[in-house]
Amino acid sequence: MSMNYLQYIQRDPGICGGEPVVTGTRVTIRTVLASLAEGMSVEDIIADFPSLTPASVRAVIAFAAVSAEEDLPLPAIPVLA
Repeated sequence: MSMNYLQYIQRDPGICGGEPVVTGTRVTIRTVLASLAEGMSVEDIIADFPSLTPASVRAVIAFAAVSAEEDLPLPAIPVLA
């Protein structure tokens, strides 16, 4: 079952230049993902950004997973001899 991340992610040209953020905050998706990549735990991220919740951090991960999936090239079709 995949998470419905849409309620947690927002893009608005008036907020952070239209970069995706967690809804109701100015915390960018990029910031959350960079924090995770640096090894921060969800609890650490929430301590740094108290407007986030465990669910919103999971939504960021789900958003990134779907975005990456959409950007992956299609595998080549094998040529049958």
